[in-house]
Amino acid sequence: MKLAAPAVLLIATLGLGLSAVPSPARDRGMPGGRPGAGTANPSALIAQEIAFNRMAREKGQWKAFAKFADDEAILFVPRAVLAKDWLRGRDEPATTLDWEAYEVWMSCDGTLGVTRGGWTRSDGAVGYFTTIWKKTKKGDYRWVLDQGDQMASPLEKPDFASAVVADCPAPGGPRPGEGEDIVVTAPGPSGQGASRDGTLRWRYDVADDMSRTITVTLKRKGENKDVVFHAAAPKAG
Repeated sequence: MKLAAPAVLLIATLGLGLSAVPSPARDRGMPGGRPGAGTANPSALIAQEIAFNRMAREKGQWKAFAKFADDEAILFVPRAVLAKDWLRGRDEPATTLDWEAYEVWMSCDGTLGVTRGGWTRSDGAVGYFTTIWKKTKKGDYRWVLDQGDQMASPLEKPDFASAVVADCPAPGGPRPGEGEDIVVTAPGPSGQGASRDGTLRWRYDVADDMSRTITVTLKRKGENKDVVFHAAAPKAG
């Protein structure tokens, strides 16, 4: 999650141009927020992160997490838990948290997206976060997985946020998952989900020592490309 125990961040980007900007057609979206080929809108996730962070500062961190969470959202504490169950009735932390998204990955149809960025805490701690967002039937976004860790130094902030949109399925070709609900596996040692068009998928795996791996896979130039995040096991005590 955005506030978590100290850990190490390793990022492997295989063949992804993180400075890539989606075409205007992909950024416009479709009236009524309906998903479809070429309707990805990465800027919507940047806006959602801004609103999420604003509520955390003004109303309380856990209130904001609960407000923006999908009913099946998962947090790591450090085991995977259903977020809304864990957040229910929880006292707000004494420190405040501020964060900003630096990178976005999104499916072609805009039904699933991933944000990554840096956070700072009022006690001086810094770290990174990764959040996976699902588009609802109403057309807005709710997070389905959030994780992150403290770092020894701040995550480098780019001059501009970057976005990568998955390739759209070929016209008339098969579209895995089209029309189906996005799959989210219940909390456990591993879980996974996918966009409705199958162009963006995610998976988490938690080891026995509570270290974890989050893998985001998207279609780029006809191939599956992985973005992998590793969080180290929590320190004893």
